[in-house]
Amino acid sequence: MLKVRLQGTKENIEWFCGLLKSSPQIEVIQMSEIYTNKGTNKYYRMYAEIKKVEFKEDK
Repeated sequence: MLKVRLQGTKENIEWFCGLLKSSPQIEVIQMSEIYTNKGTNKYYRMYAEIKKVEFKEDK
């Protein structure tokens, strides 16, 4: 499992979250809400827990 901190504009964070959720190689375990960063109103942060999807080969 990986714990990932995303930081950027709200639009970029939402775009990247869409990529994570649509990837067949990644399972999104949990995503936090979007938080504001101190000292700026342009950049935000979000936390995600993800894990690698294990594929089983058919024999």
